[in-house]
Amino acid sequence: MFYCYLADGFEEIEALATVDILRRAGIAVTTVGVGDKIITGSHKISVAADITINELKDVTDMQGVILPGGMPGVTNLYAEQRILDTVSYAYNHDLFVCAICAAPLIFGRLGILKGKKATCFPGFEDELVGAAVCKDKAVVDGKVITGKGAGCALDFGFAITEAVLGASTAERVASSMQC
Repeated sequence: MFYCYLADGFEEIEALATVDILRRAGIAVTTVGVGDKIITGSHKISVAADITINELKDVTDMQGVILPGGMPGVTNLYAEQRILDTVSYAYNHDLFVCAICAAPLIFGRLGILKGKKATCFPGFEDELVGAAVCKDKAVVDGKVITGKGAGCALDFGFAITEAVLGASTAERVASSMQC
């Protein structure tokens, strides 16, 4: 199970394209609304999360965590201690930690990018503390997966799929989507 956190101001494409790709691949993903079940993205598109953060009692069953970018979505994610604790738990238990756009700054602030390759939306590179910053659309360094931005959301989703289920599954899903 992956948990994809949605906070008001999240980047809709980054969250929904990633969740869609993973579910097409057969990877279980639960969207988690921060504060409420209906979350409004940065482009005023409202989405119903599967559960709220208050309903999420136990994360020990997870394979990983996904943080979409968008502003003020990332600021709202960073303000929620339970998300920071979940990201730290995932990283410390060798689970997948995935973030796209501005959201990798959370990983940088938590110190989990030290010695890792990572990418982010241009302008946030200084927040990737200790990382070897790349300009790639999606970067996989072990179980740390980062993406550049909305236009790279499919690449990000396929990178996660490949890391979890292998290249053939990622290629099958991409082909079925005409990518």
